[in-house]
Amino acid sequence: MRSRATDGSSGNKNVTGGAPTKRNVHEPTVRPKHSASTMSGMYTRRHTGGKATAVEGADVARRQAKGSSRSRREQAYRHLRTLVLTGEFPFGHRLGEEAIAEMLGVSRTPVREAMLRLHSDRLLRRYDDGGFYVAEPDLLDIRDLYELRLALELHGITRARFGGGAHDRDALEDIRVHWLEISESVPEPDGSFIELDEQFHVALCRASGNFAIAETLEGVNARIRHVRMYDFLSADRISTSIAEHLAITDAVIAGELDHAAQLLREHIGASLDVVEERAATAIARMIRGRSRRREQG
Repeated sequence: MRSRATDGSSGNKNVTGGAPTKRNVHEPTVRPKHSASTMSGMYTRRHTGGKATAVEGADVARRQAKGSSRSRREQAYRHLRTLVLTGEFPFGHRLGEEAIAEMLGVSRTPVREAMLRLHSDRLLRRYDDGGFYVAEPDLLDIRDLYELRLALELHGITRARFGGGAHDRDALEDIRVHWLEISESVPEPDGSFIELDEQFHVALCRASGNFAIAETLEGVNARIRHVRMYDFLSADRISTSIAEHLAITDAVIAGELDHAAQLLREHIGASLDVVEERAATAIARMIRGRSRRREQG
């Protein structure tokens, strides 16, 4: 049976680690004797002939601190997501906030937020007492959903041949320009590429003129997102996907719909193969980790 924590802190120390780091202390606000607020109320300025005041300096510092905090939260989320996707933690293993914070070099707050986001991503599940553990992907269900995804996207590409109307050429050109820009600055292989990939496939369906297909595809994507992240954990897969997106878009723009459909079949088929292989590898690693923990316990 899964153990349950008796309180919010003791249940989060199952992973070996030290004490959490201290939070940043907010700088005190400097209040001038005479000031005039802008209409938006976003900052306070003295009448000093346009020169910067201590208030403005403090305001800039606060904005920078907020930006740094957002950056730490995002980094913690991405780092923890990569650890989960690569099978670092066994199935059913409680993820302790304090130890994870020590591992990532951050405080417990960004770790807690990262876990909540990963729960929304369906990569983590939640105990009744609020603790989180790694979810096991259902690869059989995923194959069925990939089949549905392929059927939707193929119909979106080829519907023009059956009286569905031509694709929106301006939308296709926008997609092409966007992905050329992405090809010049390839994202990091940390799983976040899934968002761009989903946007491409949905935009391509919308360009076909059938928004119902695009909306249905969005629902399917949400159900397979947690395993599709396995597809984008290496730079070569991201570069290959970008090139394939551009090739599919070029074929649709040229009116070569049969060729575009074949490229799409190969693209989605390759993605499924990679997802199944890497997810299976991660699952095996998690199972080995769980076995070792039982032997040690």
